[in-house]
Formats: sequence, structure tokens, C-alpha cells
Amino acid sequence: MKIAVIGGGASGLFVAGLLSSKNYDVTIFESNEKLGKKIYITGKGRCNFTNCCANDEFLNNVVRGSKFLQSALSKFSPSDTISFFESMGMPVKIERGNRAFPKSDKSSDVIKILSDFSKNCRILLNHRVKKIYKKDNVFVVDGEIFEKVIIATGGKSYCATGSNGDGYNFAKAFGHNIITTRPALVAIELKNNYIKSLQGLSLKNVRLTAVCQNKKFSQFGEMLFTDKGISGPIVLTLSSYINRLNCDRLELDFKPALSIEQLDARLIREFSSSKNKNLSNVMASLLPKKFIPPFLNYLKYPLNQKVNSVTYEQRKQIVSLLKCWTLDYKMLYPIDTAIITSGGVDLLQINPKNMESKLVPGLYFIGEVLDVDALTGGFNLQIAFSTAYALADSI
Repeated sequence: MKIAVIGGGASGLFVAGLLSSKNYDVTIFESNEKLGKKIYITGKGRCNFTNCCANDEFLNNVVRGSKFLQSALSKFSPSDTISFFESMGMPVKIERGNRAFPKSDKSSDVIKILSDFSKNCRILLNHRVKKIYKKDNVFVVDGEIFEKVIIATGGKSYCATGSNGDGYNFAKAFGHNIITTRPALVAIELKNNYIKSLQGLSLKNVRLTAVCQNKKFSQFGEMLFTDKGISGPIVLTLSSYINRLNCDRLELDFKPALSIEQLDARLIREFSSSKNKNLSNVMASLLPKKFIPPFLNYLKYPLNQKVNSVTYEQRKQIVSLLKCWTLDYKMLYPIDTAIITSGGVDLLQINPKNMESKLVPGLYFIGEVLDVDALTGGFNLQIAFSTAYALADSI
């Protein structure tokens, strides 16, 4: 049986290796000059390739498509992925949040194993497939005949790695519906004019809440100010939850561990012990130095205002702002800067047990080209491996 795999990324290489190990005649079509180009940059070059957690916890980290993925994940779980790489000679380490990495901290180790695993396949590099169609129960891929075709082209994020959206075009040509693609795990651009002055500032142990169409989504942890907005772990997570909604605003709680009453009591203590100091100096115990000028400017309090002149109402305003500082949402950063793509081939048209099209027998879709996406932590690469395994196992 001749099988074409379109895309030499994580899902494509894994499914190709699995099928070629069962002596199927597999051809990988890869548009780049080398295999696994996007894998190389994942996890900042360290490649967080899965998350060592139970399946239930894994599915809780899937933003869209969790029900669809249940079957595939039951066939090939995170522990199966770790076992596979270890059996191929790659030592693995588990870090904070159950994130699995190569012990070497080199994504090239993951690429090498997947490349070696698929070495018995015919590999066509620098070959961007132009046309796929079906004729007399066989598929024609750029003039060559195959009995089955697997679309593993990825999404549209990081287009420099070859993710150009070709998979969606192939799917549409066969009658598939494409759920509008949007950036996921991406930075957020703000309207606030003071943002550039905060560039590079990192905030820890804060709570960020997105208010969208009367819904609220909150995350606690670390965030970072960029030249045009905000990024960091909690921002990336929120972006995946709000990318299909109209976001009204973002609310930042600098002191989520304290109630308004507790924070007010702390402020009273701070002020009473520093009556003759400038308000800006005392605020340094509550805010990063960079944030104090925009904070006090918003309140129209002079930076050199003395603490002993702060009124009851002013103190209450400070407390209120520390608990709810509004960030004016503008938009998500472009999809090319996103870690993954949200949206893709409509799951209602795909068999979750084997990833086969319900519209076109013999046509399969795996990995990021599907309308599935998850949070950071190795979950998205695991989706690539699980969907690939479910497909290969069915064949």
C-alpha cells in the first residue's frame, strides 16, 4: 500500500515511522529544506515534547477538542510518548508542571529520533505539494498515485517554519469545513500609551482577568510587558480562551493574595511608618519601580506628594487600583507570532477513532491542522503524537 504523508513535522514523522515499520510504502512530502523545522524552536529550543500527567488532567488542559481527543489519547498517552523516546535512546527529564524534556535540553535530539524512526520512508524535501485529488478510488498527489493520503501540515503559526495553511486548502478542496483560524498562546496588544515605558518589566504572583462578552477568564502567575502590550505565561493562556470572543478589557490584580480590607490595613501601616516620605517612595513596597509613575499619574497624584497629605479617599483609590488596574485591550498579536493555531479542519467531519475524513475515505488529518488546541506544557505536541498513533493503529 502506498501512503502519502504531507508534512514532515512531529505528527507527520511519527505516523510515517509507525506505518513504515509495518512495511507500508510511505512517502513524506516536506516543503522545507529539512525535517522537523518547527520542533527545533519549541520550548525555546529545548522541546517540551509532552506533559507527564494522567489523561484526565491532560484533557483539562485542552482548550478545544477535548472530547474528540479522548479516544486517541487512550490509545497513546503521555507515558507512551515518554516510553517511545526512551526506547529510542533519548534520556528524558520531568520539570515543573510535569513538563517532559530531553535530558540534553536539545530539541535536535527529538528531531533526530523522529527522523531516524522514519528513515525507511521516501522523503522529498523542498517539495511543497501543489495539488491533491481523488480519481477511481486512488489519490493523485502532484501526479503520483497513492492509496491513502495523510495531511499533517500543521497550522498557520510561525509561517517561517513552513506552516503556511496549505492543509486547510487541501481540506477545502475535498469539501471540508474550516473553522476560522486564530492565534493561540500569543501575546496581547494594548492601547495604553504608557506601555513602552514598561517594556521588559516582569510581574510575578499577579492575577490577570479578561472580561469578554460578560464572561470572565482569570489566570494567576507571571506576566511580562512588551513594546506594544503584554506576554508571559498567564497572558498566553488567556489568549487561547479569548481568541474567539470580543474582549472588553483586562483587569490586573497586583495583590491577589490580599483582600481589599487586608491591603488597606497594610497601606495604613506603611503610611503611618513613613509619614514624611514621598508617596512614590512608599509605593515601591507595593509596585515595581517602573509602574509607579503611570500608577500615580493616572490618579493625578504628584510623585513628590508627601504621605502625610494623603487623604482617606486617596488611600481608598490606591487600594482599589492595586486590586483592579484596567488594561485597555486592543487585539491579539498576529498569528505568525503565535505558538499554535486555534481553528482548522472541522472535527465533526473527522472520525475521532482513526482521524479519517467522514467525507473522503482514505483521507486523514492529524495534528495542528485539526481544530484542536491546548495550553502550554507539552500538550500540543502530545496531540500530534496521539492523533498520529490513532491513525497508524487503525491502518
